[in-house]
Amino acid sequence: MTVWDRPEPPTRPVPLDRERIVAAAIALADEGGLKAVSLRKVAARLDAGPMRLYGFISTKEELFDLMVDEVQAEILPQGQPGDWREALRMLAQGTRQAALRHEWLADLLGGRPALGPNGLAVTEATLASLDGLADVDTVMRAVETVSAYFIGAIRREIANLRAERATGLSKRDWQRASGPHVTRMLATGRFPALSKAVYDGTDVDAETSFATGLEWVLDAVAAKLDAVDVRPDRPPGHGAGA
Repeated sequence: MTVWDRPEPPTRPVPLDRERIVAAAIALADEGGLKAVSLRKVAARLDAGPMRLYGFISTKEELFDLMVDEVQAEILPQGQPGDWREALRMLAQGTRQAALRHEWLADLLGGRPALGPNGLAVTEATLASLDGLADVDTVMRAVETVSAYFIGAIRREIANLRAERATGLSKRDWQRASGPHVTRMLATGRFPALSKAVYDGTDVDAETSFATGLEWVLDAVAAKLDAVDVRPDRPPGHGAGA
C-alpha cells in the first residue's frame, strides 16, 4: 500500500495531517536541503511527538515522495498547451523554476516515476499533448529524451549555485581565480579545441543556455515525430514538426 492509499490516523490534541507534515518538511528542505529533513525535525517544527508522524508516514523516503508530489503541483500546467512542443517546453521550464525555488528537488529528479496525484497529472498532461502523433513507444522515448535533457541541465545549474555558496565565489570570480592556470594549460598547445572554445566562444547565462539546449532537443524530437507520423489524415508537408 502506497502512502497515498493508506488512511490517516484520527486527529489528536495537536492538529496534524499529511498536508501539515509535508509543508513543514518542505520548509526545512528549502532552508537546509534534504539533509535538514528527518521525521524528528519535522515533528519538532510541528510541536508534535516524533512517533505521531509514523501514523502518517512510515519512512523518510515516503516523506520525500510526498514532498516531490507537492512541488509537482507547481509544475502542472494551468492552461491547455497549444501543441506538444509547448507542452514539453512548459514541463521543462516549469521543472526548472520549481527547482530554483526548491533546490533539493534537483536531488530527487529522475529515477522511478512519480506516483502521487500531482505527479501523475503532470505525466498525463505531457503524454496527452503527444497522443496520436506517433506510436506509444515513440511518444515515450520523446518524453524521456526531453526529460533527460532538462533534468541534467537543472542538476548542473543547481550544482553551480551550490558551488558559489560553498566557495563564496561567483562564476566570474571563479573564472578570474582559475584564469592563470587555464591560460598556462592552453598555452601548451595540447588543447586546441578547448582553447578555441575559451577564447572565441560566447559566455551565456544559465537561463539562455537552458532555453537554447531545450529548443535543440525539441527540434530533434520534432524531426523524429515527423519521420514516424502515423496520422492517417496527415497532409503532405505538415509533419509533427511543422
